[in-house]
Amino acid sequence: MKGHIFDIKKFAIHDGDGIRTTVFLKGCPLKCVWCHNPEGISGKDQLAFYKHKCVNCGACVQVCKCHSMKDGVHTFDSSCCIACGKCVDVCLAEALTLYGKMVSADELMPTLLEDKAFYDHSNGGVTLSGGECLLQPEFCAEILKKCKENGIHTAVDTSGCVQWENIEHVMEYTDIFLYDMKAIDEDVHIRCTGVTNKIILENLKKIDDAGKKIEIRVPYVPGFNDNQISKIADFISELKNVTKVRVLAYHDFARSKYDSLQMKDTMPPDKPEEEQLAAAKEIFKAKGILCE
Repeated sequence: MKGHIFDIKKFAIHDGDGIRTTVFLKGCPLKCVWCHNPEGISGKDQLAFYKHKCVNCGACVQVCKCHSMKDGVHTFDSSCCIACGKCVDVCLAEALTLYGKMVSADELMPTLLEDKAFYDHSNGGVTLSGGECLLQPEFCAEILKKCKENGIHTAVDTSGCVQWENIEHVMEYTDIFLYDMKAIDEDVHIRCTGVTNKIILENLKKIDDAGKKIEIRVPYVPGFNDNQISKIADFISELKNVTKVRVLAYHDFARSKYDSLQMKDTMPPDKPEEEQLAAAKEIFKAKGILCE
């Protein structure tokens, strides 16, 4: 069995405890306005053109008709691109990146095992993320099972916006779920992500009832979900297996990705102040919830 991934990040320190290797899987049912991995939204391979890196050498023009040179400047027509990757292979400036690759769990495991000594020393492990990794539940389960067979701690970073059966596929092999919570009010969630949060809240309760460890991850985005913090705190204070909450400061570092993929940039203009983040964390702590 093969799965569709778009990146592997080694020595990750924000995708669960300790030093980790994070595998990012393609496809997501949400369209978060602040998404910092827009290359993970589509389930298809995508070619990204980073204009600021291009040296206008013209090498890509020799291998693909989607690229052309006009007055010494490289242009890219994405409408005819089939994401074959031939142009990426000849781009010495690394201005072209292909997001999307089919791999098997067996092909991934050597990479995931390379840093096992660092996982063991730091209480880290392997995290599956996305996009929404649980849109590929069988593939995820195969990777997670192989990790457990090799004594590696496992984490699944999920929006929870999947059928319960998808979560059940990985439950046995997942040590902790890193669960994203954007909002409690359905209208706010729809405004922020384009979808309802009913199944997300239902799945969170089911994971908790199953006795699995959960780390709640709350992106803080001024003007979008900053009025939801108290409601999120109230909701998770009723759960039994939440280990902690991480309040994640929104940033707009991904703007160049939107441009490179010729996607509409929906990222909000305002980033949170330190005082706002501190106040949000205090709300969780006041409920007796460990918060970072």
